[in-house]
Amino acid sequence: MSKKQPAKAPTPTVEAPTALPRRLTAAAALTALEGLALAGLGVYMLFVGIAGDPDSPQQAETGGITLLALAALPLIAARGLRLGRRWSRGPALITQLMALPVAWTLYTTGGAMTAAAAALAVAAVAVVALLVNPTATEALGIGGPSSS
Repeated sequence: MSKKQPAKAPTPTVEAPTALPRRLTAAAALTALEGLALAGLGVYMLFVGIAGDPDSPQQAETGGITLLALAALPLIAARGLRLGRRWSRGPALITQLMALPVAWTLYTTGGAMTAAAAALAVAAVAVVALLVNPTATEALGIGGPSSS
């Protein structure tokens, strides 16, 4: 009688994770920075509403909570971009398109807000340019009209 060895299942080959292009990493970093700035401003408004002496504490607290909720979109999009998730490009682009009117409003306010407006506008345009770049779209698995 012969003893047969049980057949071994083939071991799957594990491919090394492909590195994300620097453009995609930069877009993720800038988007995360915008989200962190929104979250910081939201925390500041909450603090002023609770511990400070604002004109309207209720308005300051509501504004702070709103900014914290709005900060979630760019932070989630930045995380998705960093992980190379296809879905994250849409929320990241929407965030940048919403940032441009905010930058314009800050610019028309004048004074010290002009520098903040310029920084926000440059960051928004840079992220849009990075995300529509063919290298980034290919890394995210987003094809053009000719791909199937």
